[in-house]
Amino acid sequence: MNRITAAFVFAIFTVTAAPAAIAAPADYPVFFQPWSAAIDSNAGSTIAIAAKAAQANPSAPVIVTGSADTVGSEAANQDLALTRAQVVADALTADGVAKSRIAVVSAGEVSSPGSAPGSFAQFSRRVLIQIGN
Repeated sequence: MNRITAAFVFAIFTVTAAPAAIAAPADYPVFFQPWSAAIDSNAGSTIAIAAKAAQANPSAPVIVTGSADTVGSEAANQDLALTRAQVVADALTADGVAKSRIAVVSAGEVSSPGSAPGSFAQFSRRVLIQIGN
């Protein structure tokens, strides 16, 4: 085989290689301020990364679970958690994830896994985007 033939074979192999996909399953937490469902710049960045991962894994389900802390009534926190989840799901859709792939869930009030000061509130005021779980 001469150099020209070898170069041609290598070029064909390189072009036909499959692109690497972002690994699934993965979890992407999106955090919120107290009594808010507004997406700040950090949350927007996390949602954009999750949307890219979802697009790279088109057969993986996308579950968006909202939660809230225990301040206020249980009913109000259930509604706030659902609103947060829906806002994130809408942002994922705007970023190119098919609405039909997204399941929106409200966990309502949640308790903290840790005991560090301040960890409870931050952990509780979030939406968890799960891809492929």
